[in-house]
Amino acid sequence: MAKNTDIKLRNSTIYSVYVRNHTKEGDFKGVTEDLDRIADLGVDIIWLMPIHPIGQVNKKGKLGCPYSIQDYRKVNPEYGTLEDFKELISETHKRGMKLIIDVVYNHTSHESELLKSHPEYFYRKEDGQPGNKVGGWSDIIDLDYDNKELWDYQIETLKYWVLLGVDGFRCDVAHLVPIEFWTRARREVASVKKNAIWLAESADSYFLKELRQRKIMAHSDSEVFQAFDIAYDYDTYKYFAEYLRGERGLSYVLEAKRNQDFIYPENYVKLRFLENHDNPRITYYLKEETDLKNWTAFMFFEKGAALIYAGQEAKDDNTPDLFNSDPVNWNKDIKFYEYIKKLIQIKKADIFAYGQYEILQQKKIGVIEARYEYKGRQLIGIFNVERKIGSYKLNIKDGTYNNLIDGRVIQVSEGKIELQLKPIILEA
Repeated sequence: MAKNTDIKLRNSTIYSVYVRNHTKEGDFKGVTEDLDRIADLGVDIIWLMPIHPIGQVNKKGKLGCPYSIQDYRKVNPEYGTLEDFKELISETHKRGMKLIIDVVYNHTSHESELLKSHPEYFYRKEDGQPGNKVGGWSDIIDLDYDNKELWDYQIETLKYWVLLGVDGFRCDVAHLVPIEFWTRARREVASVKKNAIWLAESADSYFLKELRQRKIMAHSDSEVFQAFDIAYDYDTYKYFAEYLRGERGLSYVLEAKRNQDFIYPENYVKLRFLENHDNPRITYYLKEETDLKNWTAFMFFEKGAALIYAGQEAKDDNTPDLFNSDPVNWNKDIKFYEYIKKLIQIKKADIFAYGQYEILQQKKIGVIEARYEYKGRQLIGIFNVERKIGSYKLNIKDGTYNNLIDGRVIQVSEGKIELQLKPIILEA
């Protein structure tokens, strides 16, 4: 992966905001007004889904998809003015947070400004017309990275935004854009802004295999890590979703997660998530509070940065519509907000960045045990994701320990604890 990646990113919580749906107003000012609450939650990085004008030709829904972009160098007038956006950046920084924006460099809308000024930048079908390689994406057309002048334009665009104040980029379908472009972009952006954050939307194995069978260039996570600081956890999320649907056992999911420690570089950072804008809200799968709390705690405990999709902390069970106005339901569950806030606080400890991490083999089916070791200290997480009962063996000294999540006393006697339905994180 990028050799200069700061592994302290493993302590970070990234908060994903869809401006259109974040408030009833659906604009930059609405997000700015919510910054105090987001900062109070403990968020480190705000990621704004695409902020640019949206294409209307072949659009999906009434308002169109934010990933069908008309002009990379402008802001969507529905969201406000450039000055409104600059104020949002400034106010984010005042609260000690960083702000990254979505860049969608594989494709544009059908009426892209680039298609008018540089038609040679676009992929062409056999009939010579602009098109796309992934057939279901009917509202977009692909760019052609064989044209190196396109590289120059795209990199200059990235520089424009960081000079305006943004702190980095979440790169849409990064695996479909040549890694050589990304490595050059990272190097050149660093010349005007050091330590920009690079987050790649990488792909799961199913999608990669499908693309390659169709002779479409698609990079694996291992390739993506050459240029990016953080890559999506889609290589295990697919199995996690299958587990939640009853199609796989828990052991398969955990083994896939263990494999990450030897198939990726030592300083890899994964984006851990339970939901995002492309997948159902986690409450769609997890109806019971106990299950939701255990999986949420495990997600934060895992090695990597954590993602909260705005509304997740309010237990919103509606997966927002990408193509229409569909505001988050902020009838906030205060207790769950405070629960996530506590998990974010716990994750900021150095051991999550520098510790040796391991997911242990299951001692009891349905219970996840994971641990970190760092400077003679252990941090142990026990996540009872299948609501098991009885005793559980722990390889620590007998005595009393505090559960860092809620302060409850955990008694270890004869190397065992009594399982609880709530998750446990303790220091030994």
